[in-house]
Amino acid sequence: MNIGISCYPTYGGSGVVASELGKALAEKGHRIHFISYAMPIRLDGYSENIFYHEVEIASYPLFDFPLYTPALASKIVEVTKFEKLDLIHAHYAIPHATSAFLAREILGTKDLKIVTTLHGTDITLVGLEPSFLPVMKFSIEQSDGVTAVSAFLREKTKTNYSINKDIRVIPNFIDTEKYIRTRKPEIRRSLAADDEKILIHVSNFRPVKRVPDVVRIFAEVRKKMRAKLVLVGDGPDRSSCEQIARDLGVWDDVRFLGKQLELVCLLSCADLFLIPSQSESFGLSALEAMACNVPVISSSVGGLPELVSHGETGYIAEIGDIDRMAKYAVELLNNRQRYALFAAASRARAVEIFDARKIVGDYIRYYEEVLG
Repeated sequence: MNIGISCYPTYGGSGVVASELGKALAEKGHRIHFISYAMPIRLDGYSENIFYHEVEIASYPLFDFPLYTPALASKIVEVTKFEKLDLIHAHYAIPHATSAFLAREILGTKDLKIVTTLHGTDITLVGLEPSFLPVMKFSIEQSDGVTAVSAFLREKTKTNYSINKDIRVIPNFIDTEKYIRTRKPEIRRSLAADDEKILIHVSNFRPVKRVPDVVRIFAEVRKKMRAKLVLVGDGPDRSSCEQIARDLGVWDDVRFLGKQLELVCLLSCADLFLIPSQSESFGLSALEAMACNVPVISSSVGGLPELVSHGETGYIAEIGDIDRMAKYAVELLNNRQRYALFAAASRARAVEIFDARKIVGDYIRYYEEVLG
């Protein structure tokens, strides 16, 4: 198949999944055309079946704001004409599915199919804005196929937008041959002493991730045992997290590493992953941790209960219940036998349910169904 993929090229989960999906499809012989305003960050290395088409946005004094949606539509028209695309896979309905629909109308054909994947904040935040809601609903309904990364997100979409269209749940995935625990003693020594446990969190530090809660949970854990907290990522809440760490007296035990492209080596050194989010449609970073034998303590929101098996691969608590999350962490880290069972179960769940080879196969079958 000739497949166009339109996505945000940034660090967010949707861009990561879109990039990894494109690479996996290319390995199977499909020709993949990424269409975006910048090269997706995960498109490392060369593949003869992967092509990148940059969306150029003209600057014109009449327009106060960049007009990305029509510029993206024009680029989709161009790529479809010359590369004979079979379908466009739009990751996020706005603007990608909107632009794909506009491009198809310009081309005057129904042969170009549109598959839209809903990732989370496009549904739970962006689309609910009154200025976007009608466009969001229309773009989803005009897509030939729609997928959601969790059952929670599918139901949220149907409820919020009164959509009767079939939405297929195809969860996020990872390459479990890449995300596998490896011994990195030199990295671990740089993060913590031999007798210290390592708790880790990875995110974009937006308020919805509740990263300050991560620091507060760690402060409670630190009262009971020697430990270090590793925070990976950057964003608007980083400064407040740094201040909280100072105020709680754990600054010397917290490592702020900023954005990191290589996570396996860090996850391989960790003992526990914390994700106390306020909203999480799937939780890709938690899945990456599980694949590296790291149990997860999460909040009970969104798609997290579909990923984390309570009492088996980790523990789930209510949003903001810092004391219970800290209690779970201390109990698990102090019970060597139970911890070993949780770590093994985390890896097994990632491999059996969320491995790339299985999920990419699900996407290919869905493409064929839509093209059918």
